[in-house]
Amino acid sequence: MQLDLNLLIALDALLEEGSVTAAAARLHVSAPAMSRTLGRIRRATGDQILVRTGRTMTPTPRALALRARVHDLVQQASELLAPDTGLDPAGLTRTFLLKWHDTLATVAGPPLLDALRAEAPGVRLRFLAEATTDTRDPRRGEIDLEAGAGAPSAPEIRHRIVGRDRLVLVVRPGHPLADGPISVTDYAAAEHLTVSRRGRLRDPIDDALEASGLTRRVVAATPTIATALRFVSDYDYVVAVPELTSRALLHDLDLRTRPLPLTMPEIPLHLSWHRRYDNDPAHAWLREHAATALRHATT
Repeated sequence: MQLDLNLLIALDALLEEGSVTAAAARLHVSAPAMSRTLGRIRRATGDQILVRTGRTMTPTPRALALRARVHDLVQQASELLAPDTGLDPAGLTRTFLLKWHDTLATVAGPPLLDALRAEAPGVRLRFLAEATTDTRDPRRGEIDLEAGAGAPSAPEIRHRIVGRDRLVLVVRPGHPLADGPISVTDYAAAEHLTVSRRGRLRDPIDDALEASGLTRRVVAATPTIATALRFVSDYDYVVAVPELTSRALLHDLDLRTRPLPLTMPEIPLHLSWHRRYDNDPAHAWLREHAATALRHATT
């Protein structure tokens, strides 16, 4: 049987996008043409590959088993046929999408942009907020870089730990817990805030307190650390935030930090990207600068 290697490229796009229309847009062909290509792939593999479930397309078990191998083959072919040219940042014109936690964008975003533009004046950055409903999907490569505490679980997402932070208690000057020793009972009795973009009134601190037989009263959930610290600066609320990445905000609001009277794990800082960017020289350049900026933010 004569094999059309273009089918591998189409199959890679279909499996990554999970949609005939999206795969067609990615490869700059019409949707009917991509639909016909899917038919050829089905005949070649003897498998449906994608089946419709309502308004979406679901990959078959065979498709899931093939996805990583197909992607690697396409990447290898692209590398084999690509010209061996180095990156010239000075001539780079590109816009990168970054989805970072708000404190990371605040503390590491400005030095990152300054470092990038010093080498590549044609580069622009789009910092996207962490929305409660994601409009861009890192699993499809729509985000260039994510940065936050959570480790990605999808196999197509690469990541590296570029720093670590720790939680501290934050209060305003004059708060009853601002000075002197703090017992875990005193801490639990205070009025607490949580930081949650989804409005959750519970976090791992509650689990740690309950292990000691204590509960706390959370009076509000705030969407960002900056919002929580504004509450704390004017009223007798307490909040736990990452110390190193929040220090600029803490300084600006003249807030006090105290050690938490309970043991909480360190917070790893993950930098994540889709594996399709592994061999992209411009993206590798961006990753190194981002890692440096984030590393400095946690030291």
